[in-house]
Amino acid sequence: MPARAQRAWIIAVIFGMLSLIAPVAQAADALDGALDKLAADNFTDTAKAIEEIAKSGAPQAADILTAMADRKLMTSADGKLIYYPGPGTQVFDARTGKPMATPPAGGNAVRINNRLRGMIEATIGGLTLQSPDRQKRLDAAESVFRSRDASKLAAVDAALAKEADPAVLTALTSAKAAILLMQPETLEGALITSIQKLRERGDREALSVMKSFPVASRPGLKPMVDQSIAAIEGNLALWGIAQNLWYGLSLGSVLLLAAIGLAITFGVMGVINMAHGEMVMLGAYTTFVVQEIIRTNMPGLFGYSLAIAIPLAFLFAGLVGIAIERGIIRLLYGRPLETLLATWGVSLILQQAVRTTFGPTNREVGAPDFMTGTFKIGELAVTWNRLFIIVFAILIFASLLAAMRYTSFGLQMRAVTQNRRMAAAMGIRTGWVDALTFGLGSGIAGLAGVALSQIDNVSPNLGQGYIIDSFLVVVFGGVGNLWGTLVGALSLGIANKILEPYAGAVLGKILLLVLIILFIQRRPRGLFALKGRAVEA
Repeated sequence: MPARAQRAWIIAVIFGMLSLIAPVAQAADALDGALDKLAADNFTDTAKAIEEIAKSGAPQAADILTAMADRKLMTSADGKLIYYPGPGTQVFDARTGKPMATPPAGGNAVRINNRLRGMIEATIGGLTLQSPDRQKRLDAAESVFRSRDASKLAAVDAALAKEADPAVLTALTSAKAAILLMQPETLEGALITSIQKLRERGDREALSVMKSFPVASRPGLKPMVDQSIAAIEGNLALWGIAQNLWYGLSLGSVLLLAAIGLAITFGVMGVINMAHGEMVMLGAYTTFVVQEIIRTNMPGLFGYSLAIAIPLAFLFAGLVGIAIERGIIRLLYGRPLETLLATWGVSLILQQAVRTTFGPTNREVGAPDFMTGTFKIGELAVTWNRLFIIVFAILIFASLLAAMRYTSFGLQMRAVTQNRRMAAAMGIRTGWVDALTFGLGSGIAGLAGVALSQIDNVSPNLGQGYIIDSFLVVVFGGVGNLWGTLVGALSLGIANKILEPYAGAVLGKILLLVLIILFIQRRPRGLFALKGRAVEA
């Protein structure tokens, strides 16, 4: 290569490197100037700093603003160092974006108010609209949609031109529509398109944007806006019904777990067990004890704590149930009033024993990672813990049906339920069937406690909130009939949640109780009455 060509090639490489370095240096200078304003601890200067951080183009700009929004952006006492926490125990220098070898001791959080917090949220949305991470782009588009910041319109347009993901594309389109709808200079054609896009979105945020549209400045669009608002409200009403049905199904699964054990003991032995709620409580406290042991000794197994607690809660509550049946209830068969009073006394003893052992305050029971969070189906919000409880209740119900149908113990239990004397004449030890049945019912109540520990306070009074509803489910569905218990639990759960929005929680429960009383007057044996000589006698 000739010497002149070599020199030209070297010069070109140097200029290329300078062209790459210059923007980085400019971004660093702009970021330094913005961060210096934060040391003044003045809201006006902080607002300017937020704008300059966003415009700096620094790769750590979004992390800085996120830390500021979380009140985790810190300044040293002299104001020279500005830093924020990263993953693990790392601390990052805001000026360089690199981990600090020796994080400074102490420091003050950069103060923000509600106005600055909203500004930060909108700014972060604009910064991450073209992030490589799909979820960040989606969150950024939703952030811009909520803020309706006109300064982000150019960023939204740029992101729209490059976006290929359908969900993110829809969110960006909604964000642009919300921005245009609030601008007085927007052309009518663009406004019509924006109104249509928000109507297609059809959620509460879209309804809020539509209601804030200044129709007085565009009277010709008022009929279209009103129609869109009515359509969105109708759509939300349908989703509201679906949400109430979901809540009802969730409550029904809880009632099923609490009542299914009672249905067995009440149906086989005719015992009104007022201590059944305390079996639920014992299952919940078993879960608490298991988690405390795991937290202290084997924290790595915390994700499996519920799986470990399930068999232990079943065994512990079942053994307590067998002890109650052998020690008290077997002496009171055929005397329902005395049985009711005796089991009520047992419930008080168990509550006081738990208060003495664990104290009267609520105890914390954690949830594994896979049971946390929420996902949405349209406007229907579904929590993972409720979904798993529904699945758990179905599995318990199916397992119990299988045990009743395909095991010798289930056959003996059904024989005793239908005709106790004939079963005894056939050689079935009805006393032990009673004991094991009571233990089975109590064990299932313990499993209910494991599930309820994920959605309710674990306290000595936990079972008291479910005992009355459990009896209602059993009587409504048909004493001793598992399918009746299932239908009764789901029916009462759904009816309760449908009545609540219109009548309130207390009045809705009263109305439900009145309806059950009227129903029982017409069908005293419930929805599904047991058949058998003893039952029909």
